[in-house]
This record gives sequence, structure tokens and C-alpha cells, in this order.
Amino acid sequence: MKIINKTIIYLLILAIPMIACDTDELHDLNINPQAVNQVDLNFIFTAAQLGSASGGSAGDNRYIDWRTNIGMTAYLIQQLANAGGGIAPGDKYTENFESNNAPFEFWYGDALKNISEVLRQTGPGGYDEGNKVNLRNAARILRVLNFHRLTDFYGNIPYFEALQGMDGLYFPKYDNQSDIYPHLLKELEEASAAISPSNPDEGFARADIIFNGDIAKWKRFGYSLMLRLAMRVSNVAPALANEYVTKAIAGGVMQSNADNAWVPMSEGPSLWTNQNGISRAFYPGDGGQPSFLSKTLVDWLKAGATTADEVDPRLMIISGGIADWSAVAWTPINTNPLEQKGMPNGFDAAGLDELEGGPVDQTSTYSRINYLMLQRDAPYILMNFAESAFLQAEALERGIGSGITGTAKDHYEAGVKGAMQMFTPFDPSLTVSDAQVASYLTRHPYGVEKPALEMIGEQLWVSKFFNWWEAWSDWRRTGYPVLVPTDHPASVTDGQIMRRLRYPAAEVATNQNFQAGATLPDIFTTRVWWDVAR
Repeated sequence: MKIINKTIIYLLILAIPMIACDTDELHDLNINPQAVNQVDLNFIFTAAQLGSASGGSAGDNRYIDWRTNIGMTAYLIQQLANAGGGIAPGDKYTENFESNNAPFEFWYGDALKNISEVLRQTGPGGYDEGNKVNLRNAARILRVLNFHRLTDFYGNIPYFEALQGMDGLYFPKYDNQSDIYPHLLKELEEASAAISPSNPDEGFARADIIFNGDIAKWKRFGYSLMLRLAMRVSNVAPALANEYVTKAIAGGVMQSNADNAWVPMSEGPSLWTNQNGISRAFYPGDGGQPSFLSKTLVDWLKAGATTADEVDPRLMIISGGIADWSAVAWTPINTNPLEQKGMPNGFDAAGLDELEGGPVDQTSTYSRINYLMLQRDAPYILMNFAESAFLQAEALERGIGSGITGTAKDHYEAGVKGAMQMFTPFDPSLTVSDAQVASYLTRHPYGVEKPALEMIGEQLWVSKFFNWWEAWSDWRRTGYPVLVPTDHPASVTDGQIMRRLRYPAAEVATNQNFQAGATLPDIFTTRVWWDVAR
């Protein structure tokens, strides 16, 4: 016992100088000077904008575009065709699990996660509560953009309980698309009204790479998105569509191509974050995805032309010609507009040989995407003015909403002009003059060659080149253009054009709420709530 007591006394004596040295300096040694206690919300907001464009600011920015926007939807709506190579389940209606998974994984896991953090920290209890009002409401608009794309792909999705893992909610329930859409529209109404130049919001203009802090353009983007969503549900929820078309018009939608929502891209500093994911998917030596245009698209752009001047001027902007594109150079083979030729969808190489009556050299036979629009620093389009013009024309034709000035013909022609003249951000040479637009409209007068709604639907379709997933949604809603399905033996849909994506297998297996709330059966031909077209 004496030995134990002596030991305790000895240890206490040793501890006295250590207690005396318990200073602030000593405590500071335990603090990592490079640790981040909070991340600048402006930075997170910029990352969310990048993630809303090429899918993943933290991962491979090609992935979601390559797998889904290109590999699935560009072929489903027959603007591109693929006879072999790359990723192309939409061409022959086959299954690619990555094409199914990519939107679910990337938008929940990247853009929406970043947006959720912006909203958390600018909301009740957040360290920026009451500050950054414009940042918060711009983030709400981006949140709607990403969530509406997700529900349009899959149908019912986790929405009201989504992105609450930090609160311990790891398996969110699924919500009906019919419940999601009214909330998305309400969010747009509130956010578009709340964003204002009078709000103090330090750093917003610097963080905003889409509109550089231009509040008027954010408002027009929000109300144009409202118009899109209202028209998307117009076949199944006419009262909701009427209400929000009217509100969108009253708020003020896009007025010209100056309002287009572009996300700028750059060659550096990181190719995985800053470069255009669509371009990287096609770029020789990087992605190398075949870039041939579909026969459906090329034939539509050439329809009725007997001279080169009568060809739709977009053909030689979108295409650039029949050409050989290698990692070294773009080598034109044939740039005569009348001699452009699209690849038919649904054929493999052997099928093309049989169709063409002999061996086919695809490079020297078929038109491909213009390399000037596939530079790795090319901007990424989220939404264009032409869409808002065409939707107003459609709303007038169908008697949806109120407050739209002018005639359906006025808005249709404004949409055609906007769609033809929107390509200069890719390259200044990609211009279409007012005279060319006027000549086209004279040759193809509104409502004469085809019914007005069909002409509007077809123009919506062609105006969304690169924004193929939205063109797919437009086609599912309107039924235009009238597409002839492919009939390849490998099809998993019995020759039907796919109407939705399948959920990721991991989500099916792990979320116990899946069976109770998901859109079922989980197959490609099951339609989402608003899809009631032919």
C-alpha cells in the first residue's frame, strides 16, 4: 500500500507542470490549420450549376451525357444513329444498366446534393440564414430543373423525403409524379418572385456562371421553366396547366436568345469538371462515340428542297457535312447540303451493308455532328428561348392559360428564328441571317404543310439538338414528330420506343419503400403520369 501511495504522489507531482502548461498555444496544436469548418456557399452553388450541365462536377463529366443523353435519348428520338461502337441502347431498344442508373446516381449524388446544402445553410438555423437570398432562390430554380428531369425519366421518385441523409433518413419514400409536379410549380412561383436585384447577396454574381448575377434573366429562366412544366402536364392536369401557364406569362418568360441558359465550359484546370461532357463523349481519342446524324433528322431538314438554298439552314450548322474526324483533324468529304445523308436507326453494320446493297464505309457515307459544336470548351445549353416561344404558340392553339399576347403564328415564327440563330455561342461562324429565316418561313408557312400543332412539335424536337433528354420528353408528351420505331432482333421492348428509364438495381434492392411507391412495372414501356400521347 505504501508503494501505491508513493506512486500516486509522484504522478501528481509530475502532472503539476503539465497543468501549468495548459495554454491556448498548446490547445492550438490540436487544430488543423488546413481544415475547413464551412464551405463557401458561392462555391457550392457554382458546383451545382456545373453538375446540372454535364452531370457531375466531382466525377466524370461525360458519364451521364454519354450513357443517357446520348446513348439512350438521342437515338430514341432519332436525331443520331449508331450501327456499332460506343453506347447506344436507344438505337435498337436494348438495355444498358449505366444508361438507366446515371441520372438517378448523378443528379441525386451531385447537383441536388450541392443544392440541398445551399438551401440548408441559407434556411432556418443555417449559418447564412437570411443572407444570400438570390443565391437561395436561384438554387431553388435549379433544384426544380434537376428534379423534374428525374421524375420525367423514372416516374415516381423520392422527392419530399429525398436528400435528408444528414438527418438520418436513409431510405426516403417514393412520391407520385402527380404530387411532385404541383410542388415543383409552386417552388418556381415562389423562387422566381423572390429573386430580386434589391436583395443584398454578396458574391452571387461571381458565383453565378450561367447569368453572371443577372436577376432579370434568372426570373425569365424560372418562369420559362414554369411554362415548360405547366405544358408538360397539360394533357392530364388541365386546371394546373391553365393556372401556371397564366402565371408564367405574367411573370415574364424568355424574350430572345440573349436569355438562353448556357453553362460555360473550359479546357481546364480539370478535364473531369470543366470540360463539356457531350463533347468529350464524342471527341476522338477521348470518348470517341460515333457521331452520325439520323436519317430521320437529315431527311426532315432537307424536306422539300430542290436547291441548296432551300435546305433548312440548320443542316449545315448541326452537321458540317460528311467528314472524317480523327484526333488530328476534321477532314470534310462532302459539304453539299442536298447530298447529306443520315444513317438509318436500328441497323448494325451488317444490316447497313444489306440495306445499301454492298459494304458501307460509314465515314464517307453518312453526315455527322459538326465538330465546331463539339469542342471540349463548348458551352452547355440548359434551356433556350425557342422553347418558350413554341410553348406559347401551342398554348394559344390549345386555349391553355391566358395573358399571351400576339398570335400562335407570331410565336411559332419567333421560335423558328430563335432556334436557327442560337448556335453562335459554339462558334461565331454558325450564323443564320434574318433573310434565311424569312425565306424558310415563306417556303414552310405556318399550319399549311401540316397541322399547326404538328409543326410546333417538330420544331420543338429539332430545336433541342444536344438537349436530347428534353426532346424525348417533348416527344412523349406531344407525339411529334411521328417516329417509325426500329425493329432490331435485340430489342427488349418488342420494337416499341422506350417511354421511361428503369430504376437502378441498387435502389430496387436496398430501398424498402421501393415496392410501395415506385412506378411499376419497372419496364421501359411503362408510361409516366403525364405521358398519354399516342
